[in-house]
Amino acid sequence: MTAEFRVEIKPVSDDVAEGQAKDLLEGARAKLGFVPNMYRGMANDPGLLSTYLHGYDQFRQSGHFTAPEQEVVFLTVSEANGCDYCTAAHSMLAINVSKLAPEHTQALRDGKPLADEKLEALRQFTHHMWETRGLPSKANAEAFKAAGYGDVHVLEIILALAVKTISNYANHVNHTEVDDVFAPFAVGKEVEPA
Repeated sequence: MTAEFRVEIKPVSDDVAEGQAKDLLEGARAKLGFVPNMYRGMANDPGLLSTYLHGYDQFRQSGHFTAPEQEVVFLTVSEANGCDYCTAAHSMLAINVSKLAPEHTQALRDGKPLADEKLEALRQFTHHMWETRGLPSKANAEAFKAAGYGDVHVLEIILALAVKTISNYANHVNHTEVDDVFAPFAVGKEVEPA
């Protein structure tokens, strides 16, 4: 999904990047081996890209969710926000990096329940947090905690929601083109079974 509105500034290319934007894009290339199109669009406001990258790194590196659980959260939010770019990117990461089962990845892309009870509790509570704009009911929070999660996980879902709001909304207004590396996982395609 993209917004009807589109920002009129072009994504930041290597030949025009300067200052903080250049540093952030070079850092992405060093870490990932390429610069995702999403980063180039956000680099027009280096504070936006920097905030996204810092929050993303904190969620990935300092949190208490396993790698597959992280993808459940990110895919749930990206699908709910209708972000085709992040849905494709996190589908690739889910299967190839975080080792989330393809059937779980496809279910998340389709907004459907997961067969795994704990992951389904995570999906449901993440969606509840998104849907209520961070005003969870006591019953939903207790069901989430009964599945084996704690209060720190609630806070980490808030961080993930903030990070995905930045990237999802930026992709909507930038009309970000899916990178080649994520293209096999584009929305509308089925995830290949393992």
